[in-house]
Amino acid sequence: MVGYCPICGKPVYFGKKRSLGRDYHPLCLKCHVCNRQLTAGQHAEHDEKPYCSYCYIKEFGPRGNTRTQSIGLSTSGIYCIYKQKISLPQQYRHRLL
Repeated sequence: MVGYCPICGKPVYFGKKRSLGRDYHPLCLKCHVCNRQLTAGQHAEHDEKPYCSYCYIKEFGPRGNTRTQSIGLSTSGIYCIYKQKISLPQQYRHRLL
């Protein structure tokens, strides 16, 4: 049985990547936002579109209380940033993950 790539819609035969129950061409399995090449089974999906973990959290992750905190991303983890309202802006961070 021939599968069809959900990205380009063409038939997938040999050299396929199977991820989240779908067959992809190796070059088609890329992040929907940043186009980074993804590894089968090591990515997130939203509305049937693949995302790298960074872009998925950035697009769909928690936002925090907009008045006092926000969620920040870095290559070393996810941080919650608290802001105090004083004359000089200060940020206090604690690592979430």
